[in-house]
Parts: sequence; C-alpha cells; structure tokens
Amino acid sequence: MNKTSQPRYDLVIEKDVEIPVRDGARLKADIFRPKSGGRFPAIMNIGGYRKDKLWVPPADLEEKANPLMNWETVNPLWWIPRGYTAIRVDTRGSGKSPGQFDPWSRQEALDFYDCIEWAAKQKWCSGRIGLSGISYFAMNQWLVASLRPPSLKAIIPWEGAADMYRDLAYHGGIFCLGFIGNWYNNHMAHHLLGAPQQHNADAFSSNWLWQYMRHNLDTGWFDQRRADWGRIEVPMLTAGNWSGMGLHLRGNTEGFTRAASRHKKLRIHAGTHYHPFYSEDGRRDQLRFFDYWLKGENNGVMDEPPVKLIIRKGGQNNYAWRNEREWPLKRTRWTRFYLSPSRMAVKNREVAEGLLVTTPPKSKSAVTYSATGMSKAGIASASWTSTVLPGSLPRLGISFETGPLKEDLEVTGPVVLTLWISSTTEDLDLFATIRNIDRDGRDVWEVGQQQQNVPVAKGWLRASHRGLDRELTRPHRPYHTHDRRLWLKKNEPVRADVEIWPTCMVFRKGHRIRLDIQPRDGAGSAPYTHYSADYNTGDNTIFTGGSMASHLLLPVIPGK
Repeated sequence: MNKTSQPRYDLVIEKDVEIPVRDGARLKADIFRPKSGGRFPAIMNIGGYRKDKLWVPPADLEEKANPLMNWETVNPLWWIPRGYTAIRVDTRGSGKSPGQFDPWSRQEALDFYDCIEWAAKQKWCSGRIGLSGISYFAMNQWLVASLRPPSLKAIIPWEGAADMYRDLAYHGGIFCLGFIGNWYNNHMAHHLLGAPQQHNADAFSSNWLWQYMRHNLDTGWFDQRRADWGRIEVPMLTAGNWSGMGLHLRGNTEGFTRAASRHKKLRIHAGTHYHPFYSEDGRRDQLRFFDYWLKGENNGVMDEPPVKLIIRKGGQNNYAWRNEREWPLKRTRWTRFYLSPSRMAVKNREVAEGLLVTTPPKSKSAVTYSATGMSKAGIASASWTSTVLPGSLPRLGISFETGPLKEDLEVTGPVVLTLWISSTTEDLDLFATIRNIDRDGRDVWEVGQQQQNVPVAKGWLRASHRGLDRELTRPHRPYHTHDRRLWLKKNEPVRADVEIWPTCMVFRKGHRIRLDIQPRDGAGSAPYTHYSADYNTGDNTIFTGGSMASHLLLPVIPGK
C-alpha cells in the first residue's frame, strides 16, 4: 500500500513555450517532461520569481543542487523520472511574460486557469493537472482552485496564505509593511535593474504597493484576492509551518477547516520555509498524494489519518511526528490562563507585570503602560524608521508569566487572547507574543521561515478593528470583519479578542509560559514587522479580574 512511482524516465526540456490566454496575451513557460511517447500528469507553477532564475540551495538541503533548481518550485530532476511533467510559467508582467505584474489578482487566477486547460490538451499530457509549490506558488493555488478548472485534479498549497488581507497584508488590521514593502520593491528591482528588463521594462509601473495601503479596510477590493472556500472542491494536501506566524500558516489551517473539498489532508511541519518541501519526508508525502489523485494508484494514502503534525518540544530539531483525526483536536482542554497583576522580583530574567493563573482573580485591577516608543531621537511619530532601529527602543508594553510548570504541558491548536482595554487616545495596537522561558530565564527559540529565531506564537489586533463576524467567529478563533473602525472613547474599557495564529509546543517541566502585550512588534518579529506609528503617544490600560477577566485561551492537549 506504500507503493510510490519510481525513477525510470529520461528528461526532455522545452524552453520559452508560449501559452495563449483568453485576452490574447501569450505567457512564456518552460516544460520539463519524460522522454517517452506516453501521456503523463503535469505539475504546474505560475509565479513572478522568473522561471529561468537558478536557485542555488543551501548545502544542508536534502534535495541536492542542480542546474534546473528554481526557487520554491518542484525539482524536475526528481519528478520527471517518476512519470510527471513539470511546467513553470512566468506570470503576467514577470520574467519573459508581457503585461502588468499583479500577483494574487483575479487576472492572475484567470491566466492560471487558462494555462491549466492548455496543458491538459497537449499530446504529452494525460489531461490531469496537479499544483504544488511553496508560498507564491501556493497562494495562487487557492485562487485558481476557486475558479474550478475542469482539468485540475489535486492541489498541494505548501505554506500558502489564502486571504491577502488577513494572512498577508493586514494582521489584525495592522499593515505588514516590513515584509510587503521589502518583498515588492526587491522583485521590482530584480526585474527593472536585472536581466529581465530587456523583456518588459514597464512591467512594474502600476502602483501595487499603493493599492495595498489604500485599501486598508476589507470592504471589497480584497474579495477576489482570497480563497472562496465554498467553491474549492478539489482534493488537497494543505501544508503549513508552525514558524509561519505572519505569513501562510493561517491560510493552511483555514483551508483545511473551511474548504468544501471532501478529500483533505493537513500537514504542519517546522523549520525554514524551504527545507521541509525538499526533504525526503516532504517529497514522499507529495508524491503519494499525487500518485493517488493524478495516476490513480491505490497506495492507501487517503485511508491514513488526515492530519499529520510535528509536535515541537522546544528548540531546533526537538520534535516528533504525530497523526491526528481532526483539526482542532477533539480532546483539547480549552484552558483559560487569566492575567493577574503582580509585579514579581525576578533574577536574571526580564521583568513581568503579573502572572498567568488558571483561577480568575475575583477583584478588578488594571495595568497601564505607555504606547510611546521612545527612541534615541525621542518621540518620533513622524519618523517611523527611527523608532524601529535594533536596540533603539527600551522594553515596551507589559508581560505575564506562569509559575514554573509542575509537569510538561502540551499546547497544540488555535489561541485567543481576550482583553479588556482602554486608552487615552482613539485607538491602540496590540502585539501579542507567546514565549517559552527555560529554567534559567532564557528564551527557547524555534527556527523561523527565514532561519531567524522565532518565539512560540504571535497575534495582532488594532483596537478599532475589534468588530467580529458572528457567523464565522468560533470560540477558539475570532474572525474580524475589518470593514469599519470602532474608535475608542478616552479611558472607556472595551473588549478585544485577539486571534493568535495556531501553534504547537510542549512546554517542559520547570519552564514558564510568557505572554508579552506590546504596542509594537515584539521579540522575533522580523521580517514580518508592521507599521504602527499612528497611535504611539498615549497610555494604554489592560483590565483584569471580576467582570473584566482578561485571559489567554490555550488549547491544552492531555497526556496519554
């Protein structure tokens, strides 16, 4: 039952093949296919990273470097010998394809649809198309799957955001300028200052970044830039990364729980953005899924539990795989950890303003902190850059910790931070960070998507965006409408439910769970940092206890 396709075919390459799309444009593609007279299923990628640009991977990648490697796409030297065709397409306005670059747009999804149907009709294709790829090449899978191309038979969106407002651009209504700005400007430079300028020097002349800033409420512009879950019926293996806070992970878990497909699998791994995709384990999961859905091989993959999770135990490579039947896990003990102010005398550790306790405080209390990010230049609300230079800010916000844990505690699933808050200004930003503090008071870091140190989990919310969609909100996952601003009244408490992206961590005996609540990005945020300089001159207050029992809702998994 574990049979998989084995290498047996040589490789044929066709470069710069023109694929016609419905408006008359002709996109450029490279086709890698088996040297055979037979017909084979095809795996397609379409994106803006230039099909001709060689990616030289790090030495520790399990899939070794070769002249055909391309960033975030399947490797032809591995897939083609196993009886698959690989197709890479330069999306409109990128690489060698004409037009205006508009990633994750309706136009790109329509182009993707047309490319899929074109490929299915070629003499070398079996008529069955699958999609697999990381990030960009996963994000537009959701969008084209919503259009239901007849020849699309399976998708593997590997670390793919699905809602360009909530997952990519506006976390809790706060613009992710650090990533969005750098990503777009870097790729514009690659195209206008690098080799592709000879093909389409005007490809990036539309003000894409302006559009993303201008449409800062979710009032229609993003409607065609998110998955339409009710229309996605194609079989899917959706693969997320616990380190993907700030980009992608939310899309993968939302896809598993909300897509209409009857045949869904969820895999969540850990580590960098690219190592798991090219690992032996990752390739085997992809191959078995495609062998079943694109070749009709009865390999038992769909008889196995639908959820496969890496259970993190703190630190690099300290984890184990575990299969589950559902997401979130049915045996979850949803546990409230209440915020209880009590400034603690700590040794060799950061100050904490209070405790996280499982018994709600009976009496009301409050903790006030400054929203001002004081830099070496003073209060610089008009010069945002001077407030975010590394080392230029003092400790911001407030923190709460559990006592030393008496036994190992597994937390796996979505997380919610419910706060009663007020401000001296009309709005405030909430940046929540969950950290794993060891016995010596040091952070236990995980490996992030960009190989940076990251904490356990993060969540964000601008208070004026606290309005909830009552139909889509769940007790373990608030869903904010982001369609209007609910301004604060000076010093008047309101309730805010902060969505903290799903996580998994076994906090070890003697460790502490730490919650930071800050007015700006906290520990381990880069490169997914935010523009939050509008509201940085007032005082914010968090209320606790009694009828305003602010708390952190954690998905505690009981030991066997």
